[in-house]
Amino acid sequence: MIETIIIFIIVLAALIFVHELGHFLAARTFGIRVDEFALGFGPTIWKQKKGETVYAIRAIPFGGFVKIFGENPDDESMTGADSARSFVNAARWKQAIVLVAGVLGNFIFAWFLVAIALSIGAPAAPSDYPQYANRMSDNRVMIDSVLPGSPADKAGLKVGDVITGISAASVPANQQMTLATIQTDIASSTGAPIVFSIIRDKKPISVTSHAAQGVIANASSTYAIGISMEEAATLKLPFYLAAYESVRFTWYLMGEIVHGFGTLLGGLFHGTSSVSSLTGPVGIAGLVGNAARMGISYLLMFTAFISVNLGIVNLVPFPALDGGRLLFVAIEAVVRRRVHPGFANAVNIVGFALLMLLMVFVTYHDIARLVG
Repeated sequence: MIETIIIFIIVLAALIFVHELGHFLAARTFGIRVDEFALGFGPTIWKQKKGETVYAIRAIPFGGFVKIFGENPDDESMTGADSARSFVNAARWKQAIVLVAGVLGNFIFAWFLVAIALSIGAPAAPSDYPQYANRMSDNRVMIDSVLPGSPADKAGLKVGDVITGISAASVPANQQMTLATIQTDIASSTGAPIVFSIIRDKKPISVTSHAAQGVIANASSTYAIGISMEEAATLKLPFYLAAYESVRFTWYLMGEIVHGFGTLLGGLFHGTSSVSSLTGPVGIAGLVGNAARMGISYLLMFTAFISVNLGIVNLVPFPALDGGRLLFVAIEAVVRRRVHPGFANAVNIVGFALLMLLMVFVTYHDIARLVG
């Protein structure tokens, strides 16, 4: 548990760092004054001033920020002695680049992580990379999710378990293990004991489960144990190929996350999904722990996924997010006058408060699911 928390904090700090670094570098490039670069919120536990910028680490690790002079306009930043170096007085195209730079930092970081993972050997579905069949090794069938409360969950099967064999009355002797044959064997067991031979943490163990009906919502008469599996292999590429494939994979991730986000919003509008289904910091910490247990390449790939997710969420035109601030810049460009600073600041404060309430709500449901 402690190891999972430490890994999660390191991952979160890295994601926040690259996001805020994007804002920081873009602002410095345009000569905009940066007053503070901080990881975390709350009381300061370490700080050092270098030049005009204070670099700080704060006590609450779930966040971070870059304090850019004039990002929240006031009299000093608009008309004061150093107002020429203020964000609010910079050209709007420069403001837009500074705002987008954090998201770009997340996308570049995701590309880098995937490229490293592919260089050292990353999990991949052989069917997705037929052109690299000769670079695949360690073909296996692996559990990639376990339904809470299912027969598999009660038996102790876990994400990352590699299934090497099944022993049941309905299973033919010396059968080759493939995803399709395992699914067929489980469905045909009709509730009889199934002994799974698995590899977990590089050690062989056996787990016994009983398939049951009603586990799969849209196939209530089918016997199942509540797992999803994938046929996986380890793909290792030279860095030049890894860098190219990482571009393709990161672009794929962006499309899938945007599609998923759109589906969620559509579901909320039609009442077919709920905010309570979202995963917050506690749930993500558990997923990070699962990925770390499966190996460094899994952790790198999952961190890349979170990084892309963070970037896309920040582009949503909601107050306090980069997308919300970008919307104000776009409105000012269209109407050719500045949005009243007091109004803009008030809207961003309300937006931030709503985001914090959402975070508390989602975290509560994370803990409730964990306890349950």
